[in-house]
Amino acid sequence: MKGLRSAMLVAVLATGFATGAAAQAPATCGATLDAKARLLAEVPGWQVVFVPKPAPVAVGRHFSLELAVCPRDSAARVTAVRVDAEMPAHRHGMNYAAKVSALGGDRYRADGLMFHMPGRWRFIFELTLTDGKTVRLTRDVELQ
Repeated sequence: MKGLRSAMLVAVLATGFATGAAAQAPATCGATLDAKARLLAEVPGWQVVFVPKPAPVAVGRHFSLELAVCPRDSAARVTAVRVDAEMPAHRHGMNYAAKVSALGGDRYRADGLMFHMPGRWRFIFELTLTDGKTVRLTRDVELQ
């Protein structure tokens, strides 16, 4: 499986990340986000589609994420969104905490992110739901 995942990595996209081709965002979730730069995190019942701004993301520079949160088969609604990132191989996170703002509907903006070194980073999206549950979605990216 690990070899298959490595084989799916493609060249660096306009976002500045190397990503798996199978993880492109569906057309309906986040349809108003930049189609060329859309990335997807999903778990059963939920999708988060996101786009970094500015792109490409540069090491040591602040960036934001524009994101859409889309329920799939869930009656619960989102009451809060938290965005973070970590480097699993190095066992550390970012040096900054992102601030998430609701933009209305299913849209949010996370400001104040910074990747201080190149390598594999994992975005973490935590959704707090009206039923009291928390849903966690992740997406790995390779910063060149």
